[in-house]
Amino acid sequence: MKGTSILYPRQAPLRPKARRTRYRLSKPTNPSSLTLTGLAFYCDVSGLSINCMKLSVVVPVYNERNTLREVISRVLAVPLDIELLCVDDGSADGSREILAELQASHPQIRVYLQPANMGKGAALRRGIQAATGDFVIIQDADLEYDPGEYPTLLEPLIQGRADVVYGSRFLGGGPHRVLYFWHSVGNWILTLISNALTNMNMTDMETCYKVFRREIIQSIPLEEDRFGFEPEVTVKIAKRRLRVYEVGISYSGRTYAEGKKIGWKDGFRALWCLAKYTLKEPVMVSQPAADGAVRQLRN
Repeated sequence: MKGTSILYPRQAPLRPKARRTRYRLSKPTNPSSLTLTGLAFYCDVSGLSINCMKLSVVVPVYNERNTLREVISRVLAVPLDIELLCVDDGSADGSREILAELQASHPQIRVYLQPANMGKGAALRRGIQAATGDFVIIQDADLEYDPGEYPTLLEPLIQGRADVVYGSRFLGGGPHRVLYFWHSVGNWILTLISNALTNMNMTDMETCYKVFRREIIQSIPLEEDRFGFEPEVTVKIAKRRLRVYEVGISYSGRTYAEGKKIGWKDGFRALWCLAKYTLKEPVMVSQPAADGAVRQLRN
């Protein structure tokens, strides 16, 4: 109506929509210098916070007194909440005494002693079952692999994109020590056969650096006592249709004179394990990332 004012009910001023803080990960140029703030992640995906995330580091130890102190120092220097699980596999060179000394001065360290030399796989099995962190990583007690690269390895897991991450020595531009030609050929052949049997396209099945969501790796029954752990766990994660990523890592391999233990017999054992678990292990499927359970497919 002309000349008439229309009154509207008074409304509260609009408030700006609250923003959800989303932290972005980028590949660090120097992972060892990364801080906890730099290792921020998508909290709404993982359900974790930076302050509460714990990483369980499982270290099998067998006669590694020359490198043990240094590798543990490097692990503890990583700016994360670390749970360090050291499993001594019957060392006779003083490694046990070094572990006892380190455990007394570092509350993050838990030491487990095998009654005899039972093999790397047996040591890993014990350490994995004792882990309580959100993620579990395998760390050898030599200095071939750099703990400063944990942030890079954890990135796909923290972002909720992966269940398992392998650190590949054949990807990326990190420094690599030049060593044995036939070892690299053997690794390539084993990885090729593994890929053919599992229908995956990995570049480094035999790598030490494997990182898992804890509930995933603890739900997988592991049987191999020695170096057969690598092909066994690879086949079993493939059978469970888990989300697997690879990231490039550096590698500082050592010679046999420096303490390298794996040999050609372990290569033949790896072939046997690939065939054995491909035929023996049933096909399974994982539940969504929020649920770590794994169920078997029904025919």
